[in-house]
Amino acid sequence: MRPLALSLALLAWFVAVPAAAAETAAVALPWGDALLPVLQGLASAAVPFAAAAVTALVARLAGPLRLFVTATLVERLVRNVTDFALNAVAGAVKGRTLTIPLGSAVIARAVQRAADQAPGWLLRQAGGIEGLAEKVFRSLPLEEAATVGNTLRPAVEAGRRLGATRRPAG
Repeated sequence: MRPLALSLALLAWFVAVPAAAAETAAVALPWGDALLPVLQGLASAAVPFAAAAVTALVARLAGPLRLFVTATLVERLVRNVTDFALNAVAGAVKGRTLTIPLGSAVIARAVQRAADQAPGWLLRQAGGIEGLAEKVFRSLPLEEAATVGNTLRPAVEAGRRLGATRRPAG
């Protein structure tokens, strides 16, 4: 009978101890005091990682953003010098089809204006004087017979004669 008595005693003890513990006062754990230093430590470790992530993001966006801004400035340069040349050359009217000689004169005047006024770095980004002349050529409404050979080349040569190969500092 001994094993039976021992089993009953153990059973009574397992039932009585939790019941007695439930009647005692609750134990307060100061978990907020322990959680605060952990959160502060995580925050102090997260700030450098966040700064590194922002820096990496800026570095990844800087290249494409620079190309976008430069391309936009080149397009604006082409538009502005073309508008200037259309106003400066007698007989040229914006929106109307230009003849070959008139188109060459407009291109030469636009290139001259860019060489005189645009910063050197912007001219280099536009492809130099020749690249800018090509962009102006493509933006003009020229008659169907106009080609690179009969319109663009004479304009570039005229621009060289006028001194458009000078590149401003910058």
